[in-house]
Amino acid sequence: MAEFVSIETTSDEKVAIMRLDRPKVNALNAQVGAELTEAARELAGRTDLRAVILWGGPKIFAAGADIGDFPVGDGHRDPTPMTGTLNEANLLIEALPQVTISAVNGYALGGGCELSMSTDFRVCGESANFGQPEILLGIIPGAGGTQRLPRLVGMTKAKDINFTGRMVPAAEAVEIGLASAVFPDAEVIDRALEMASGYAKGPAAIANVKKAMLDGWNLPIDQAIAVEEREFVGAFQTEDAVTGISSFLEHGPGKALFSGK
Repeated sequence: MAEFVSIETTSDEKVAIMRLDRPKVNALNAQVGAELTEAARELAGRTDLRAVILWGGPKIFAAGADIGDFPVGDGHRDPTPMTGTLNEANLLIEALPQVTISAVNGYALGGGCELSMSTDFRVCGESANFGQPEILLGIIPGAGGTQRLPRLVGMTKAKDINFTGRMVPAAEAVEIGLASAVFPDAEVIDRALEMASGYAKGPAAIANVKKAMLDGWNLPIDQAIAVEEREFVGAFQTEDAVTGISSFLEHGPGKALFSGK
């Protein structure tokens, strides 16, 4: 049984919470990475779930990697036993067919910021702070901070955040596109659940559009359009496509009730 990562039910049977709970600050290490990987693999096979919230609890999302595990001895210093598991987990979370939302209270720094960026959306509390402070240790981000951050906020902003190691407060995070919305701290998980439930009511094709966007992101435009065409055809094979098209023809737009299949 996992010690630090669990999958919890919510008031919406189509939404689950992937809960990170490693006192005191949800520091990330190889074990946490392995447990996140295991949880992501389980969620990938859960056809009953349409959305997943990643939450570190009401006080802190994740303050970063467990610095005590970093190698500082003589000879070649290899940190990849830690970052390898975290990167595997982040890639699996990023590729989940469900809509994913990080609910960020407190700090999402270093590996915690990188973990949050593996989800589709980030909502945060008013006192939340994001950041990649690795440069202040004389190192660089190792679990996606140099790659996902510029994709979210642009190269110039990402350079500033990575070069300085400064913290990004909630309001700025929303302004630059690192976070989707900011709420009072005590409301973050409830607002994330509202958001997740809204997406969970959508058609099965949400998984197709997510996969098309992820798979086509770094491809030349002709290859990316081919990816879109593949998922376009795939969306037509869902029951929800029949429901949506039939409802439009009979009742007009926006009235379809989807099953998620």
